[in-house]
Amino acid sequence: MYNAFQLALKYGRYYLTSANGKGHGMHSPFVYDFIREVLIDKKNYSAYRIAEDYRKKLLHDHRVIEVQDFGAGSASGKTNNRSISQIARYSVKPKRYSRLLYRIAAYYQYQHIIELGTSLGVTTTYLGKVTGLLQLLTLEGAPAIADHARKQFQDANLGQVMLITGNFDQSLDGALDAIHYVDLAFIDGNHRKKPTLEYFQKIKEKTNDLSCIIFDDIHWSREMEEAWEEIKKDPQVRVSIDLFFLGIVFFRRAFLEKQDFVIRF
Repeated sequence: MYNAFQLALKYGRYYLTSANGKGHGMHSPFVYDFIREVLIDKKNYSAYRIAEDYRKKLLHDHRVIEVQDFGAGSASGKTNNRSISQIARYSVKPKRYSRLLYRIAAYYQYQHIIELGTSLGVTTTYLGKVTGLLQLLTLEGAPAIADHARKQFQDANLGQVMLITGNFDQSLDGALDAIHYVDLAFIDGNHRKKPTLEYFQKIKEKTNDLSCIIFDDIHWSREMEEAWEEIKKDPQVRVSIDLFFLGIVFFRRAFLEKQDFVIRF
């Protein structure tokens, strides 16, 4: 992974070279609409309060649990003891991006969602509150973290959420068999090139013309940047949007030419 200084330099270049974050000068009607109606939407949705109240509870929960990590840098599945507050502070997607995930799912009325990387369930809580949601499968590798998230889903009355525990390499196939099709996928786990591309290829087979796949931390390391470049080149990807910390792809065949955008957010 890149160190903090390298990441700061990359973010600086992104900020200076990215397209205007309010849509000015954007020639793609679809992406202009995405910017105006989703990216910069300032409405205060009720799901925000529910998910952020839960985040606040986590930040004040100092109980220690054993975490098994299957992601980048820990291919053997090492374990370590961490407090819930520490996990919430450093491993849960920040409010700004969690809210964006909710807005994407809500605006495009996605009904079938899969998430790779439940963590403590904050982003799952956001997505689980999308109106019209029929099915949300969320995968988590660490059993102790999954147990904590599962209780939150019960407390928040997220009946459409199914949590599957285990290494994604073993659990993803079964999850995809259990979902009718994938409207939206959020891939936030195992930040390495090979697994990321494998997850993309498998999930892509369950997508449709209106589907969207979102990748976390596309500039986290050289491997993740290489994976992102390959994903953008996939023939079925018609639109890609680079928000630096998130990468978003759409499969809309109506776009005869591939369109790649880097947008300030």
